[in-house]
Amino acid sequence: MKFRDLGAQYQVLKKDIDAGILSVIESSDFILGKPVSELENKLAEYVGRKYCVACGNGTDALQLALMVWGIGPGDAVFTSDFTYFASAGSASILGATPVLVDIDLDTFNISPEALEKAIIRTLEEGKLIPKVIVPVDLFGQPADYGKILPIAEKYGLKVLEDGAQGFGGNIKGKRACSFGDMSTTSFFPAKPLGCYGDGGAIFTDDAEEDARLRSLRAQGKSPVDKYDNREIGMNSRLDTLQAAILLPKFKAFVEHELDDVNRVAAWYTGRLAEHFVTPKVPAGFLSSWAQYTILLKNREERDAMQKHLKEQGIPSMVYYPRGLHQQEAYKWMGLKDALYPNTLEATNRVLSLPMHPYMKQEDVDRVCQALLEK
Repeated sequence: MKFRDLGAQYQVLKKDIDAGILSVIESSDFILGKPVSELENKLAEYVGRKYCVACGNGTDALQLALMVWGIGPGDAVFTSDFTYFASAGSASILGATPVLVDIDLDTFNISPEALEKAIIRTLEEGKLIPKVIVPVDLFGQPADYGKILPIAEKYGLKVLEDGAQGFGGNIKGKRACSFGDMSTTSFFPAKPLGCYGDGGAIFTDDAEEDARLRSLRAQGKSPVDKYDNREIGMNSRLDTLQAAILLPKFKAFVEHELDDVNRVAAWYTGRLAEHFVTPKVPAGFLSSWAQYTILLKNREERDAMQKHLKEQGIPSMVYYPRGLHQQEAYKWMGLKDALYPNTLEATNRVLSLPMHPYMKQEDVDRVCQALLEK
């Protein structure tokens, strides 16, 4: 059994993926070829944004957006303590300071209440200027933008939606990657919409931001002359081959994969809800299920269960084993565990199970049987 079976997906989509790859090779248009702009247009339309700018990976997407806003030393960027390092590291690389915020244990997403407290605390300390909130759409579920956006407006902050795991999710029909002033996603292979390497994208409704992003992803070049560099940028372009792979995968994602993965989640919840703490999706929310994550009683029980599953040939993962405030790179901040009770609880109890649109009910039954017999 695979944790996320990309091979099973490939067998279903093989004809179209192979044709796309061959077309790019025959054209020899490997950098920013036609499939890239075609993909950008389709993604922007799907999400409900005016512009989509594809780039090298999800981390670059976050950094490029922050660069457009001029984020740097002395600026505070608020993000979840329970997330992949890039959500904070993209601010740090620009000299800004990430302010880490505890989560809601029900959804694993940033807590709006803890967020506002962190903003007030930062303002009172007076050492940093609050500039940006980076909510993370974790495990496939959008963050609570109904509460986050009013907080951002109240304190005059930009919102950069980190939709790396949330693509395809929605709140009352409004899709992930449409909530921030800018939003980003990742096409890392294991993401809800993944390519066969690295890739990412930024979404915006602002024409000037769109133009700046396209310049910055290509070393800050001017729109008409790639050897006329107007500012310091990055080399972060989505390969045409990856775009050609993503196009048929995106078609399948829209036509059936999102429905299929929600069906798999329902099978899991139906079997496990009486025995474990299963994922909670609030009313009006739809998850794209980047992960299906349950909570066990404590670290010892979680670790024993993971070992048991492995013995049964069933893979599982711990996302995440530590909060960002516990990462060596941020030890200099001296952040106290007391600020992050829910993050610490999650790191001790979470266990993510095999999850993808091509799982069969018998696969889910096998995982559940192993969980319940322990």
